[in-house]
Amino acid sequence: MAALTDLTIAQLTSTLAQKEASAVEVADAHLAKLDEHRALNAFITETPDKAREMAKASDARRAKGEAGLLEGVPLAIKDLFCTEGVQTTAASNILKGFVPQYESTVTANLWKSGAVMVGKTNLDEFAMGSSNMTSHFGGVENPWKRKGDNRKLVPGGSSGGSAAAVAAYMVPGSTGTDTGGSIRQPAAFCGIVGLKPTYGRCSRWGVVAFASSLDQPGPFARTVEDTALLLQAMSGHDPKDSTSAPLPVPDFAAAARNPDIRGMKVGIPKEYRVDGTSDEIVALWAKGMEMLKAAGAEPVEVSLPHTKYALPAYYIVAPAECSSNLARYDGVRFGLRVPGKDLTELYENTRGAGFGKETRRRILIGTYVLSAGYYDAYYKKAQQIRALIARDFKQAFETCDVLLTPTAPTAAFAAGEQMDDPVSMYLNDMFTIPASMAGLPGISVPAGLDKDGLPLGLQLIGRSFDEETLLRAAAALEKAAAFGARPAGY
Repeated sequence: MAALTDLTIAQLTSTLAQKEASAVEVADAHLAKLDEHRALNAFITETPDKAREMAKASDARRAKGEAGLLEGVPLAIKDLFCTEGVQTTAASNILKGFVPQYESTVTANLWKSGAVMVGKTNLDEFAMGSSNMTSHFGGVENPWKRKGDNRKLVPGGSSGGSAAAVAAYMVPGSTGTDTGGSIRQPAAFCGIVGLKPTYGRCSRWGVVAFASSLDQPGPFARTVEDTALLLQAMSGHDPKDSTSAPLPVPDFAAAARNPDIRGMKVGIPKEYRVDGTSDEIVALWAKGMEMLKAAGAEPVEVSLPHTKYALPAYYIVAPAECSSNLARYDGVRFGLRVPGKDLTELYENTRGAGFGKETRRRILIGTYVLSAGYYDAYYKKAQQIRALIARDFKQAFETCDVLLTPTAPTAAFAAGEQMDDPVSMYLNDMFTIPASMAGLPGISVPAGLDKDGLPLGLQLIGRSFDEETLLRAAAALEKAAAFGARPAGY
């Protein structure tokens, strides 16, 4: 039998159901992998005792015939989700040592389905970044390496720890959050599947906020079917979140097991052919369309004319909302407190010491665009552009069922590259941000390797709340690409 850590979520649930292994044995096998690959710095907080306790309870439920959808499956949780009794830091010094007394809705849903938590993963501070290098707890290393080059590569961001943990076989699945591409881009860099659901599909309650109108929890896994299983467990209406959609949860797993896309129309947005995209990714994009065509889909060229405004509009909306959301971290109620001679100095000292460089940059940008005299010129205008971007997608979906694009303009880059130029870093999200601005679901599927042996991903974008069609198309792409590669030594 294959090692327990090599099994997918679907295979693990079958193995556990057939009593070929216990949840405790599965948890121990994955905890051993955490020990083995701790140098990747994928985790901020490991929870081995809690994992074994949850696994033991899982075995007891299964013995009573009460197994849930993810019964006994070990998962890693991005350290942006509040977990009752377990430190939640958002990878920031300002929240170091903060232990919530409540559980986020998404993680509560996962525990109800029988999943087991092995730890909280590293991320860019407050989810702000595309490299996972802005964490107060140090950067995360991508388990992949370029051929003949031993330099450490970034796993992408902000959910880099969650992606690296899955790519290194420490866990079969994990949670992330996607504001402008923070699930899809790390998935592409790490050679795994990452799914951003429709805005409102998964509750944001108990998730540390970055940009409230954009943030959306979602899953990472090594297969499309596994992401569908995770999404099924994570989803559902939550009255505690005013933006949570009051919709039933479809059988996402059934959709992922049905890669029949005969007659499906796949849109190719002409505006996504942009300078700065590597030739290999352009070639892979064309190959991806050929693979879907061979599976019975029909390519259709579509236009999304306001795409070129998505990136600048996003970097007005997101910092504005971050400026507002992060105002609560002032040293008074929770988290870090650096004393001062008066209340104003306490605020300044705490926030100066508590926030990292990138977080401070975005707070300052956001405060500026929301200030008197600039609100209409910047924030209001960006929201108007956002409405036009959403309209573009709506019109495109009148002639196609899904869109196919690259996920990122390049493969994973070395730690330190691009880091001195924030604009260059922001361009990493140019293919993922438009769907985020429109609140649409998107999925990154590993589809090939570049000349250096690094994974490259393709992105599929679907209609609002039509993850089922998106998963069918993703399953067809996965089947045709037959990726199957894994990082050496893992």
